[in-house]
Amino acid sequence: MRAAIAAAAARIMAESGIDNFALAKRKAAKQLGATEKQALPGNEEVEAELRAYLDLYQADEHPDRIRELRRIALSMMNALREFSPYLTGPVLKGIAGPYADIELQLFPDSSKDVEIFLLNRNSQFDSTEARRYSGDRVRTVTVLELEWEGAPVRLSLYDSRDERIALKTTQVGRVMDRAGIAEVSALLGETRA
Repeated sequence: MRAAIAAAAARIMAESGIDNFALAKRKAAKQLGATEKQALPGNEEVEAELRAYLDLYQADEHPDRIRELRRIALSMMNALREFSPYLTGPVLKGIAGPYADIELQLFPDSSKDVEIFLLNRNSQFDSTEARRYSGDRVRTVTVLELEWEGAPVRLSLYDSRDERIALKTTQVGRVMDRAGIAEVSALLGETRA
């Protein structure tokens, strides 16, 4: 059942554009009639199934989609260079679905600096707050949602001191992968940094 839930969750993520592993697993378990007592698969299991699904069913369009999303991410990262941007999430991992947000982490001296930067460029955004995990602490960060070159982008604004701290998926979870401008350029086969 665990393997079936992982495969179904991967299909849901690939076809519906859901990027939340927990939500996809719950939907898959419900579709398959799994009981609450049955253990859900880990995110790593679902991610492996998602990669296999994308390789099998979206082999033609998926690499182009990832390349374009990474190109847009790099464009925005270069524009936001002064705020120490890092790409994270499904676009970095190469598993982004058709409706995935580009997720960037920024480390400004003040979140207002980023908002002013965007307002000066007539970029409209929505602002919310979310819980994020840095080191062994839970903190509330500002999250800005906007569009950049036609793609949805989510900016998580951390304290500038958090740049050197391991950011985690949960308080006890694994460390989040992230890539700076040079690494994203390298992923795209570019030499500039």
